[in-house]
Amino acid sequence: MKIYNTLSRKKEEFQPLEEGKVKMYVCGPTVYNLIHIGNARPMIVFDTVRRYLEYKGYDVNYVSNFTDVDDKIIKKANEEGVSAQEISTRYITECKKDMEGMNIKPATTHPLATQEIDGMIDMIQTLIDKGYAYAVNGTVYFRTRKFDGYGKLSKKNIDDLEAGHRDEAHSLKVTGEDEKEDPLDFVLWKPKKEGEPYWTSPWSDGRPGWHIECSVMSKKYLADEIDIHAGGEDLIFPHHENEIAQSEAANGVPFAKYWMHNAFLNIDNKKMSKSAGNFFTVRDISREYDLEVLRFFMLSAHYRNPVNFSHELMESAKNGLERILTSVDNLTHLSESAKDMPMTDGEKDLIASIEDIYKKFEDSMEDDFNTADAISAVFELVKLANSNSSSDNSREYINTLKNKITTLTDILGLKTEKKEEMLDGDIEALIAERQKARKDKNFARADEIRDELLAKGIVLEDTREGVRWKRA
Repeated sequence: MKIYNTLSRKKEEFQPLEEGKVKMYVCGPTVYNLIHIGNARPMIVFDTVRRYLEYKGYDVNYVSNFTDVDDKIIKKANEEGVSAQEISTRYITECKKDMEGMNIKPATTHPLATQEIDGMIDMIQTLIDKGYAYAVNGTVYFRTRKFDGYGKLSKKNIDDLEAGHRDEAHSLKVTGEDEKEDPLDFVLWKPKKEGEPYWTSPWSDGRPGWHIECSVMSKKYLADEIDIHAGGEDLIFPHHENEIAQSEAANGVPFAKYWMHNAFLNIDNKKMSKSAGNFFTVRDISREYDLEVLRFFMLSAHYRNPVNFSHELMESAKNGLERILTSVDNLTHLSESAKDMPMTDGEKDLIASIEDIYKKFEDSMEDDFNTADAISAVFELVKLANSNSSSDNSREYINTLKNKITTLTDILGLKTEKKEEMLDGDIEALIAERQKARKDKNFARADEIRDELLAKGIVLEDTREGVRWKRA
């Protein structure tokens, strides 16, 4: 199995540090709002990597954090007049709903930054003791130049970085904020500002810098040295570069053996941004499509290629997924009427021929997780099943065909059972119950009903004329 390692800029044979086990850390979202489709890509991609490793028999310890203390969370809390914890708790719940919709397996551990502060204080103290960090007026900085090899992940030259920082350093001197020994040094701990959440440390009442959080959570829940560290390519610099510097300086061993990064997502060939008006949350997409379609769409491109999101491409993904689901559905129905007898020799030969398709699937996945080619193999299998199955076949053959397809779709995280269509009367009854719950100010129940309908592919729209609904 080959993985493209950002650290070496080439594909390398995957060999875990410990036989049969994989320690994998994926940087999770900062929870101050509903997650957007850019956040969804690494979640889907690395969940699929995990599923394939598990299919190959590895015991995967998969850790993905939630950054639940951050400037954006604090800003949102202040705007709403609530605590930062209330904001982060709310959006972690919403994020988990979206993840479930995209069929992302819960991580082995989902650590929260705020629950790991003691470990961060310990690591910062270790860095100070080793001479890699220093405190000034309650802020602790990391001595970037002292870490030999800074820039090895992003391939940035420290002298070029310094040139870029000169103007910034000049402006810091002018404003009197020039506390750093070197403009390249970055923050490990910062003192609180008025109205911010804070923790007590030897240096000041304050909170950790963002980079130290992942270093500590990776160490605590995995090990000092891990197999795979993954995230979006926007995290390579400075986040992952700084994680390497802190972790290796503190722990004295290499931080991660393989670094995996997914490429960006564009919307209709433009960068996604709120100002451009082309910003979509996963929840927005769920109003028009089943989130399985979003997952299928994301896997239809190689994770290291930029992916372009558009209505046309989502429709095409919807049709592609439908082909697979219809084939499995057809096999389910055939199984009910198929003959209860052993497989014939002809049936056995057809099942044996599937080995070639499986090999194509596995070869694609083992070539740096090429899910686009793996999906082609699934389509090949669907075509074979569609052309070679009828009620004249044995039940054993039909069920084996179905299992052969679902084994591969499970690896891709695609659920193959079609959702039972709700009857109009049942939908109207639930909408009426929701209206009553809202009238009684029982908003929790009203939300529950909306989510229940959404899970069954029914989208509600509250209008002045009343509630409208449609099938997603």
